[in-house]
Amino acid sequence: MVAFEHPHPHGALVPTAHLELPFFDDTHRALAHGLVAWAGEQRVDETDDRAACKDWVQRLGAGGWLRYCVPAAHGGALPALDSRALVILRETLAYHSPLADFAFAMQGLGSGAITLAGTPAQQARYLNAVASGHKIAAFALSEPDAGSDVAAMALRATPTASGWTLNGQKTWISNGGMADFYVVFAKTEPDAGARGISAFIVDADAAGLDSSAHIQVMAPHPLATLTFTDCTVGPDALVGTANGGFKLAMQTLDIFRASVAAAALGMARRAFSEAVAHAKSRKMFGQTLADFQLTQARLGEMSALIDAAALLTYRAAWQRDCSATQGAGTPTYTAAAASAKLTATENAQRVIDMALQLFGGRGVQVGNVIEHLYRDIRSLRIYEGASEVQLLILGKHALR
Repeated sequence: MVAFEHPHPHGALVPTAHLELPFFDDTHRALAHGLVAWAGEQRVDETDDRAACKDWVQRLGAGGWLRYCVPAAHGGALPALDSRALVILRETLAYHSPLADFAFAMQGLGSGAITLAGTPAQQARYLNAVASGHKIAAFALSEPDAGSDVAAMALRATPTASGWTLNGQKTWISNGGMADFYVVFAKTEPDAGARGISAFIVDADAAGLDSSAHIQVMAPHPLATLTFTDCTVGPDALVGTANGGFKLAMQTLDIFRASVAAAALGMARRAFSEAVAHAKSRKMFGQTLADFQLTQARLGEMSALIDAAALLTYRAAWQRDCSATQGAGTPTYTAAAASAKLTATENAQRVIDMALQLFGGRGVQVGNVIEHLYRDIRSLRIYEGASEVQLLILGKHALR
């Protein structure tokens, strides 16, 4: 699909009734209405996913939307990262273009550790550039043998007289091969498990870093494997404290986990919108597809699945923002985020599948919005914590 090349025939506007829920305030409502208007005006050729992502970063930066990825002290729009703003942005962008959502999300995730624990010098060097779209960020955590089991990572960072030397690999890295810098997590105490991981900023042009191994996936996204061969960084590359990287990675992911649910929600809403419009216009047996009770029941099920996902998503984002301002403990939010991510991604998969079924053969035709969404949604049930991981989090929370 070439997103935005042709305006959505049904308006392509994200429903906004949910903004009246008590989870949101006037700042969020103003953000949402402005973003919907802006997104509807964009026309981006997404034939080349890497070129399109760069285009989206530039547009999002120029439009001021990337300012929600960093705090106000470093060019951001709000005093601190706000999960409800992130949810609104990702839901709206994903409704219009999953690739636009991807470009936005990676700016926030890739710079999140610097926002949380970076030195003033690191924050000054990178965060303003992220907010303006002048630097593309990336978050490098996964490895060939360390995905859900983060503590099993093998990339080693060895201290030297002039800083650190990195050796090993990262893979499935979003923006790999096109980012300007990577926040890389590596073992600094090999035998200490999760307690022996540290975070480093590695610029894309660092000697010893090879990001040329691009990964092709079913829904085009810029991914790559990063290979570090005696890659040397200075002492100022360390983000936060030595051996504090695992906690920093989890804190970063926690902020953005509810927004993954929002991206799934945006895709589900788009599929539902397309399905409703199709059902009203498709003629069958002397009536429309919408006149059949089975169609009405299916649309009703889709609507309920979306509402359930939406309420969990907004609750999780609201809880995270409340815990951030009130200093409340994190276990409750972590469970809420896990519930939102699990439910929204799984429900979106079901909604999009049902929408495709309503379209029949047209639903699997390459270039159809539903066909594209069907491929786009699948990865959200895996990245930033697979559904099975979310189930474990919820189970352990229940047993506390």
